Amino acid sequence: QVQLVESGGGLVQAGGSLRLSCAASGSRFSIKHMAWYRQAPGKQRELVAAITSGGIPIYADSVKGRLTISRDNAKNTVYLQMNSLEPEDTAVYYCNAGGAYAGGNYYPSDYWGQGTQVTVSS
Repeated sequence: QVQLVESGGGLVQAGGSLRLSCAASGSRFSIKHMAWYRQAPGKQRELVAAITSGGIPIYADSVKGRLTISRDNAKNTVYLQMNSLEPEDTAVYYCNAGGAYAGGNYYPSDYWGQGTQVTVSS
């Protein structure tokens, strides 16, 4: 079993910044790939960014140049630095860990965090 605990969400004005963190615990093995998803009201959950165990990032086109994913393998923690936030970034952000990485795509596992709300006001 893997437990994921997210933190760092909140309310910010357009153009502002937030940093999300997700700490993974409970696994006997080092978690390989990790990712951030988001779900806005009335929309499907979508991949925002993922990062492989070797540090290779993947980004959704809508966030390239504004959001940066990183990780600390020693702490089993993944981060999402969000700059130049837009109202369209408003959503609940979820961490996923232990998914598959193939062909430049990330495929989520069944391990999800509880979600953290990000609200960007205009």
